Amino acid sequence: MSSIRIRRALISVFYKDNLEPIIHRLAKSGVEFVSTGGTQTFIEKLGYPVIPVESLTGYPEIFGGRVKTLHPAIFGGILFRRENNHDLEEAKAHKILPIDLVIVDLYPFEETVAKKESAEAIIEKIDIGGPSMIRAAAKNFRDLVVLSAKDDYQKLNAMLVDQNGTTTLEQRKAFAAKAFE
Repeated sequence: MSSIRIRRALISVFYKDNLEPIIHRLAKSGVEFVSTGGTQTFIEKLGYPVIPVESLTGYPEIFGGRVKTLHPAIFGGILFRRENNHDLEEAKAHKILPIDLVIVDLYPFEETVAKKESAEAIIEKIDIGGPSMIRAAAKNFRDLVVLSAKDDYQKLNAMLVDQNGTTTLEQRKAFAAKAFE
C-alpha cells in the first residue's frame, strides 16, 4: 500500500500553535477527529465535531489525567496492519477502528523543570501515553502518518493539498523517522 487517504485522526497536543490550518485542511477532506481534553476543546471551537477518546475506549480519563489513551481501542487502531488478514479479523472482532493520522506532542517536561516547579508538577509532566502513541504510529508508518512536532503541520498540510488528501509511503516513512528522533 503506497498512498493512503487519512480518514480518522487522533490529535492530542500540548502546543496548539499552528495547529488550526491542518485542522481545517483535514476537516475539508472529511477526516474524523478523535481527541482528548484541551485539544478536543480547541478543535470543537473551530467548529468541528470530535469523538472523545473515552467514547472509543469506554473508559473516562482516570487518575487525574494520567490515563487517557493507554487502551487497546487506541493502540489497536494505531498498530493493526491494514494488509494483514489476521489483524483485520481481530480489529473487526474487537470493534477497533483504524487511525490514519496521529498528531501528538509531549508535555513540556524540560520547561517545567527549568521553571523550578514543584516535584509533583515535574512528575506530572512525565508523559507516558504521548511517547507510546508516537512510537506505535512510527512503527506502523506503512499504514498511517505520525506527526510529533508542530514544525511539521505546514509540511503535511501542503502534502494533503498537493496530493488530494493522501500521503505516500516515503513521506510516512520520513515522518516516522523524525518521530523516532
